[in-house]
Parts: sequence; C-alpha cells; structure tokens
Amino acid sequence: MSITDYIGQSMPRVDGPLKVSGKAPYAAEYRPKGLLYGYVVQSSIANGKITAINTEEAENLDGVVKVFTHLNLPDYINDNSDYSDPLAPPGKPFRPLFNDNILYNGQPIALVIAETFELARYAAGLVDIDYSEEKFTATIQENLANATHEDVEEPPEPRGDADSAFAKAKHQIEVEYQQPRHYHNPMEPHATTAIWNSDGSLTIYDKIQGVANSKGYVCGVFGFDEDKVQVISPFVGGAFGSGLRPQYQLFLATLAATELKAAVQVSLTRRQMFSFGHRPANIHRLKLAADEHGKLMSIQHTSLGETSTFEKYSEPVVDWSGLLYECENVKLDYQLIPVQAYTPLDMRAPGGTSGVYALECAIDEIAEKAGIDPLEFRLLNYAERDQNEDKPFTSKELRECYKQCADKFNWKERNPKPRSVKKGNNLVGYGMATGVWEAMQKESSAKAEFDADGKLTVSTATADIGTGTYTVMSQIAAKYFGIDMDEVTFKLGDTKLPESPIEGGSWTVSSVGSAVKNACEALQEQIFALAKAHDDRFKDLKIDDITFKNGEINLKNGDSLRYVDVLKLAQKRSISVTNKEKPKDEREDYSAYAHCCIMVEVHVDEDLGVIRIPRVVNASAAGRIINPKTAESQLLGATVWGIGMALEEEGMVDKNFGRIMNANLAEYHIPVNADIKDIDVIFVDEKDEIVNPLGAKGVGELAMVGVAAAVSNAVYNATGKRVRELPIKLDHLL
Repeated sequence: MSITDYIGQSMPRVDGPLKVSGKAPYAAEYRPKGLLYGYVVQSSIANGKITAINTEEAENLDGVVKVFTHLNLPDYINDNSDYSDPLAPPGKPFRPLFNDNILYNGQPIALVIAETFELARYAAGLVDIDYSEEKFTATIQENLANATHEDVEEPPEPRGDADSAFAKAKHQIEVEYQQPRHYHNPMEPHATTAIWNSDGSLTIYDKIQGVANSKGYVCGVFGFDEDKVQVISPFVGGAFGSGLRPQYQLFLATLAATELKAAVQVSLTRRQMFSFGHRPANIHRLKLAADEHGKLMSIQHTSLGETSTFEKYSEPVVDWSGLLYECENVKLDYQLIPVQAYTPLDMRAPGGTSGVYALECAIDEIAEKAGIDPLEFRLLNYAERDQNEDKPFTSKELRECYKQCADKFNWKERNPKPRSVKKGNNLVGYGMATGVWEAMQKESSAKAEFDADGKLTVSTATADIGTGTYTVMSQIAAKYFGIDMDEVTFKLGDTKLPESPIEGGSWTVSSVGSAVKNACEALQEQIFALAKAHDDRFKDLKIDDITFKNGEINLKNGDSLRYVDVLKLAQKRSISVTNKEKPKDEREDYSAYAHCCIMVEVHVDEDLGVIRIPRVVNASAAGRIINPKTAESQLLGATVWGIGMALEEEGMVDKNFGRIMNANLAEYHIPVNADIKDIDVIFVDEKDEIVNPLGAKGVGELAMVGVAAAVSNAVYNATGKRVRELPIKLDHLL
C-alpha cells in the first residue's frame, strides 16, 4: 500500500491482537511480588457522622494486614493541596477518610488490606460502624426551592427580547422534560495498582483517561516530588468520562502502598462503580415560539441540574439552544440543585446529551404546532452562524447531513399524522433529531524517533479508552513521515512520555494527531538536513525540491535516498524530535462544531407498549475522517448508547436512604444485542482548513447527542403520546 493511502483508510486496530489474545494488561492485572489487596468499606447512610468504628475483628484475621480509617490517616496527607487540572472537571476530587463526616450513601469510609482479595472482602464485612444520621435530600425534585446560580457557569448572554417575542408569536409551546441520572459502567471497573519502590518512589498503574491527572493528584495530596511518581495506563477498557478525574481507589491504593511500603491493588466492584460520578439528573423547561411561516421567534431554555452538597458541577446544558437554530430572541438559564450524592462527572458529550435531548424534542413539538414537517422546520431555521458567539463556523455541512440521511432513510414516506401507520400489531413511527458537538483542539506534545533499522517510534502520554488511538496515530505518523505503517510503533499512557491532554471531549485526534503530524514533519526536516550535509545531490536543494515517500527522499530527476542510508552516512544510530502543537490563533475568530442528522423508525406494540427500533440512520459531518472503521465504531456505539438513554437507562434513587437501588448490570438496564437492529452510518464530506492541521473533528460523542430525542419523537409519531421524561417506559404508553 502506498503511504498516501493511510489517511481515510479503514485500517484494522494495531492493538487488536493484544486485546483479543488477552495480552493487553489493564490496571488490575499487574501482579508484582508480594502484592496486597484492598477492599473498600462504604457508608450506609446519606448524611451525618461516624460516631464509632470498630476494626478489631477484621484486623485479628490471619492475612489481614491493616484497616485504614479516618482515625489512623497519616499527618502528611495534604487536605488543602492546590490540585487542579484545566481539562478535568473543576474543583477538588473527593478524598476519602479525612474526617468522620458522611456526605453521601456509598461514601468510602474504610479500606481493608489483606493478602488476598477474597479475604479483604470478607474482612470488610466485619468492620462495625455506628452513625448519627441527619436529614438529607436525595433527588432534585425534593429540593427545587434551593436551586441556585451561585458558583454556576453562566450560559451565553441573552439576545433580543425573548419574552416579548414569545408573547407576540402565532405558535407557542411551553414544556418540561426530565432526564434521570446515568452511570458510566465501562467494561473495565476502576482499579489502581500502586507499587512502592526501594528508592522511595511509586510506580502506579491506574484506570485513567490522562496519566498526568493521576500524577498531579498523587504529588499534590501526598507531597511526592514529581520525579518520584510514574503513572502508567497503556490500556483502558472504556471510560466515557469516568476516568477524567482521579477516582478514590487511586488515593486509597497510594495511601496503603506508601504506609505499608508495599505493592497494593485496589479495584472497585461493579456495585462500587455506582458510588462516584454520573451524568446528573436534569429538569428542562423550554418555551419556543414561531411565526405563521414557522420561523423561530423566541427560544427560552432553563435547566435545573444535579450537583453534590460539597461541590458545584456545571455542564453546558442550555448553550446548544442558542446555537443550533437561527433565532434573534434567546434567553438561557442554568441552575444547580444540591443533593446528598457524589459530585456528578462528565459523561459522553456532557451537557450536550442532556440539553439537546430537550431542545430537539421541543423543536419537534413546535414544528407540529406550526404544521410543518420536522425536517423542513429545521431547514427553515438553519443557523449559518454561531449566534451565541457571533462567529462564522469553520465549516458546516449539516444541510448535506439532512439530505443524505433523509434519502437513505426515505423520510419522505413519513406520515405526519400520529398513530396512522401499522404493521401487524405494531404502531410505526418516524422521528429525527440533530446532533452537534464541539470540534476542539488542545495543546499537545509528541516525540518522533527514527532508527537505523528503519523503525519509527512515536510517543505521547495520551490514552486510548477503546476509541482506536493507537491505530489512528500510527496512520497519521506513517502518512506524514512517509513510511510504511508496519514500521511504526505508537506509545502512550505513561507520564514519562511527552505531555498531552486527557482523552476526552472528542479532541484526541485533533490535538494529539496534530502534534504527531508536527513531530513527524520536523523529523523529516532533520533527515533532509542530514542528507544535505552528507550527499552532494542535496546540498543546494530546498525541502520543497524533494518529496518524502516509502521511506525515501525523492528528487525530481528520479533519484532517491533511503532514510536509513541517510543515518548511515551521518553515522547515527537514531534521530529524534519532540514538538508541541497548539491551536492556531485564527481559530479564535471562528466557531467549530461537528454535526449529524439522526433518523429513527420505531415499532410500538399497540397492546403491550413494547418499543422496538428496527433501524437508525446517522449522517455525520465531522471534517476529515482519518479511519472510517474506527470512526464508524464510535458512531455505532454512540447510537446504541442513545437508544439505551431513550428506553432503558435510569439510576433509581431510594429517597429513604439516598442510595442507588439498581447498582448492578442486572437492574441498571442497558441495550443488549436483541435491542439493536440495523444502524446505517454515513460520513458526509466536509473540508475544514481552519479547525486544526488535520482538518479532523471528533465523532466519539457526536452521535449520542441526538438519539434519545429522535427516538422520543418517533414514539410520538407512532402513538400520539408525548413522553417528556426518560427513559420511555411501557406504562407511559399503555
């Protein structure tokens, strides 16, 4: 294969053989000599204090090494360290064991260390705890009166006069939508293996989406010098935002390893995975108005979001309502409601998934009120400019997404009258929605090294949470260094490698990929400089006079010189370069987003209310697609997750105890194979020379943003019933 073919080609995953053979090591699979195991004890109340904690029975068991509680926390732990990372959720990550205060049900309050995991788990059941309980609020519905703007990230400024325009408009709707908590549940539970080394340093294997976050946390809280901590995370079995912040098992494993001068592993159970972070529950209140022609006159969106009592967690929930459609009168409001729960956490397209769900359902409702087809209504109100920031888009092919999606789906066959189409005993409905996500780029570094054996090694500290980072970066490196992809090795997930942002926000390709491109091109320049110094054919040439291809420098007269021969002439074993890439200044003058159109067909059993989704079509415009195979997988996964959001996922809170009742994968329902039928993914061509050097936009979070709304709208078209809360259940339709 010519090296020019790698970008845009559906290449298989380079890490695939390791994963399918079980040779890819994850955080809980490291087994150093003398490894000890930790098991977390959790609180059984939602608010109050620990009045007594008895660990004697547990510690008397043979093989139990120690039980850590707030009573024996060492003095050197820094509760006031200024840990922060601009790419992680703001605030201080929760640190367990600092005092006797209970802030939420499931809070880690003790750690049992033993010689085996099973023994640690058994001993944890012997730890006896007494509490004094206090009143608490478990859900936002119970605490609406205490909604606050304090310390809340402000949405875009109002424009026009939304109230007046609403009052004067011909068509009006005023609606409320509700969405419950959602939990990440990646396949790999969170775990940390912390190894104390004889020189007083720590080697830590952590489940994290950015190793620099974990290192910064450990150094800040435990007072380690930076050269004494190495964090490694080469493989991550899914994360979806749950690994953006260091989670509490990192603190506990590091604590035990430091105190015991040993190797300690703390892994969380599936139930414990429900005890930190989640997509917050939201209540959305929307008022939309349109004129007699269907032109939007007023958009008002208020969102009440869930946060913890000890931290303010904000998301850009309402911003999208001022962005997606052209409207001169917009008023957005975002408030937080504290409850006794762990602080929410970024979760796949945070804010967008929640806010656009409500907006796109409301758009369907106002379109129907105006008597206009939902697709036609969206085209009528198409935004050619970002009115939130008053900037042009770097590129936007959403119109073409609408067209190609409608053609593939056969949208023109949709019957606008609800409950009018049947197949057997099933009511049939068509629904659609728009998806959107930011096309971001963050500053990133990468190192490229070429050796005399013809091998290129590219490295950066980023992560691969299952998105295909290893593969895509290898493709970029092969393309821009001009070498066969089989000769490329890509390394990631180690704090000793060049610094990069966390893998999140769908910005990894644009950020890390741009740095890899930069480093590989800089390495080519080094090779050319060596060729000029050691081969007279190149002495008077400029870099524009030659090309790099198939591991050779090629002259216009047909002569060539292999990269490896350049190193031999220069008597070098290897050459390397480390470069940094940051967003270009011109990006500040533009607004950058990826867009998609999602269309869904639903079948609803008229007697039983059972909802099935036989087909989904997604047409996405996301700039330059580096690897259609891995990109398609991201869109398919997002679509499946969106179906789960619409029909199944719900974190059920017990108001009497403040705990999650369905903290397991048997009762926290997610889609299974039988729920998923045909999903078609279309990539719409989109050229973007501004967004980043690669012209690529992220796709990982894009598709999920619109799926739940498309399903909800299709259910209405099938049944004539507007369900304004998620998930849509049988009893909503019967």
